[in-house]
Amino acid sequence: MGGQGGVQTPRQETAVLKGLGSQRLVALFAGGWVLFNFPLLGLWDRDVTVWGIPLFPAALFLLWGGVIAALAWLMERPENRPADPGEERAGERAAEAPPPPAPPQE
Repeated sequence: MGGQGGVQTPRQETAVLKGLGSQRLVALFAGGWVLFNFPLLGLWDRDVTVWGIPLFPAALFLLWGGVIAALAWLMERPENRPADPGEERAGERAAEAPPPPAPPQE
């Protein structure tokens, strides 16, 4: 067996977390698609009011707000953020910065 024997480097861990985050976003999209499609949306089409608001628009608004809240929660999870926000940027700047000029020769 070659490689590092199952030990993940920080770069590999970041790639795994990014992949998991993408999967969660796709799952949220699919769940939203199902929520706002006919069979489930038809459950709310009744002649009932909630605090004077018809049930269908109230349910749409609450479901929409729930999807947005779930999206915000997924995007703002601590595991999706780098430990130090300046850490990634410093590495990017170092890679982009030109080498310092050579000292003048006397």
